[in-house]
Amino acid sequence: MNSYLIASIIFFILSVVGMWGIFEKAGEKGWKILIPFYNWYVWLQIIKKPLWWYVFLLIPFINVFVILLMIVEVLKCFKKHGLLDQALGVLFPFVYLPWLAFSKKEQYSDPSKQPPIHKSAVREWVDAIIFAVIAASIIRIFLIEAYTIPTSSMEKTLLVGDYLFVSKVSFGPKVPNTPLAFPFVHHTLPLTESTKSYLEWVKLPYYRFPGLADIKNMDVVVFNYPDGDTLSTKFQSEASYYQLVRRYGRYDIRNNKQYFGEIIARPVDKRENFIKRCIGIAGDTIRIVDRTVYINGKPEKNPGSKQYKYILKTDGNPINQKNFEKLDITENIATDNNGTYELTLSEDAISKLRQYSNVRSIEPMVIPAGTFDPDIFPFDSTYRWNVDNFGPVWVPEKGVTIPINMQNICFYKRIIGVFEGNKLQITDGKIFINGKEAKEYTFRMNYYWMMGDNRHNSADSRYWGFVPEDHVVGKAVFVWLSLDPKKTLLDGKIRWSKLLRIVK
Repeated sequence: MNSYLIASIIFFILSVVGMWGIFEKAGEKGWKILIPFYNWYVWLQIIKKPLWWYVFLLIPFINVFVILLMIVEVLKCFKKHGLLDQALGVLFPFVYLPWLAFSKKEQYSDPSKQPPIHKSAVREWVDAIIFAVIAASIIRIFLIEAYTIPTSSMEKTLLVGDYLFVSKVSFGPKVPNTPLAFPFVHHTLPLTESTKSYLEWVKLPYYRFPGLADIKNMDVVVFNYPDGDTLSTKFQSEASYYQLVRRYGRYDIRNNKQYFGEIIARPVDKRENFIKRCIGIAGDTIRIVDRTVYINGKPEKNPGSKQYKYILKTDGNPINQKNFEKLDITENIATDNNGTYELTLSEDAISKLRQYSNVRSIEPMVIPAGTFDPDIFPFDSTYRWNVDNFGPVWVPEKGVTIPINMQNICFYKRIIGVFEGNKLQITDGKIFINGKEAKEYTFRMNYYWMMGDNRHNSADSRYWGFVPEDHVVGKAVFVWLSLDPKKTLLDGKIRWSKLLRIVK
């Protein structure tokens, strides 16, 4: 954070110094660049652009794109019409602008007095494409991004095949950790299996701009997969590297490339995007008792449309498959052909099924308390937890100091050693942080507890723990299209009743 701010301040000062000199070369007083808002007016006068540009300069994040265009127009005033010159000016204004300002060879020329520049058709198209990519990238990074629901972990709130918009401004857009990347691609180049779409020559530390609100309980949040810093190219995010290590051992994974592929690492912003509901915010205590989630001792308010697994028994007569479709029961339909079904159901589906004359009982499937699941966080048999009976667990809060010991370090070792970048060692029953024995720890970030609404079919915080604030991407706000992947266009692929809905 500090290094980023220091670098930003230095770059800003250099850019201002450059514009001071450019103002003076254009016949204006250099000090005018220091007056907020008025400096934009003067700048527009220098480059001879209409005042309606000023309106866009007042819109957050959009103004970034407009300022880039204004820098290009400044370059044109110095007869820099080449793509290379303009690219360098936009990418490195803190170097290029001072050079234009104080180089005796570079002279300002009033735009109205310059001869018209005739560009080839190819150059016109190249310019248009470049600026379209820049504009779309700024919108995608700082304002809003399109997202597709790939799995059923949020059924029935969000469906597989839903296309939605994720607001970056809700919680504040974050600066990309890897700014040198192929546009509109997440982590892998198209038509390749594992070729990185980004370069790590430049790495920026975490920084988030102010947002419209803080994350609240029950918000639907998109975030980078916290277990995705290291992964297998064969399994990707279907099973994290750490899950594979617990199952197969580190040696087998590292030495069996035919089955596991390469083991690779990804920076935070290039980890897989997940979408879940924020059950717990920093400072909350989460506990699950027989499927019911308790937040700070109180049962959660009903978020979205939760689903669980149930055993349904009939009088021996089967339920017609078309009835399942009518009730929107779409997954995990298993039967023993004797009238007993294992189904994933919402409360609405349960109430309707109870009205069927051949339905005798619908009982929830609950894993008893004390049954240990080794895939459940914190992966320690001392805590005999499972998906239905879990906790209590406290969600770490920035600035809070807690005692750490051999009994609770399993909850926080990934935070200390990975998310917050310390060197953590445990030797002879003692905990060492950055080479010093530690008996307490102060958290540097806020953390969150995320769970899917499809509670028995969701890889979430129960499986990998806390989500750091620097992994948060944005808030899911609006579904604009919904397509059923199991159907064709002629067979009702478009879910008309699910279009244009707000995510709740």
